[in-house]
Amino acid sequence: MALEPLATVADLVALGLTVEDPELPVAERYLDVASAAVREAAGCPISQMTSTVTVEGQSSQWLTLPGVPITAVASVSVDGTVRTDWRLRSGRLWRAAAWTTCEPSEVEVTYTHGLPEVPADIIDLVGRLVAGALASYRADDSGASMGTQIVTSERIGDYAVTYGGDGLATDMELPAYLRERLAARFGGGVSLMRSR
Repeated sequence: MALEPLATVADLVALGLTVEDPELPVAERYLDVASAAVREAAGCPISQMTSTVTVEGQSSQWLTLPGVPITAVASVSVDGTVRTDWRLRSGRLWRAAAWTTCEPSEVEVTYTHGLPEVPADIIDLVGRLVAGALASYRADDSGASMGTQIVTSERIGDYAVTYGGDGLATDMELPAYLRERLAARFGGGVSLMRSR
């Protein structure tokens, strides 16, 4: 299931970026890519959706699900058996009998999670990623500027310029500090997530 971008072309315009009609398909593609990069770093979709996840049961009474905040749980099954002996408390599932006993168990949960509105700072981040990518797109018709290029030195007499990389391959890659901040804010994720 494809998720809606975390920002729109209208958001780009509100941030001061001009998008000409012929550039709309490119801008929309960049919005998808930037949104995917931000979601991957956050470890969750950020925007509200309903998902079905399968996680390993814990020997604890508490089970943490990815994609905070958790707003509703539709169904829970443990090893294929539907369970109703659980409660949603503080964004986690609680069950008196714990989520596993002597053997590992699989817990499948269908639930609604994420934020009903994308926060302004996330819209801004996606917009800035798209602005950088559009600037590269506009800079060179041959596509040579599609990779991230940082000017590391420039001399005026007998003009010279030196480009260097900062470890990023494209304008859509997030630096480590932003990835860490997003993961801390949104709680990371789980390795197996299926959406319906």
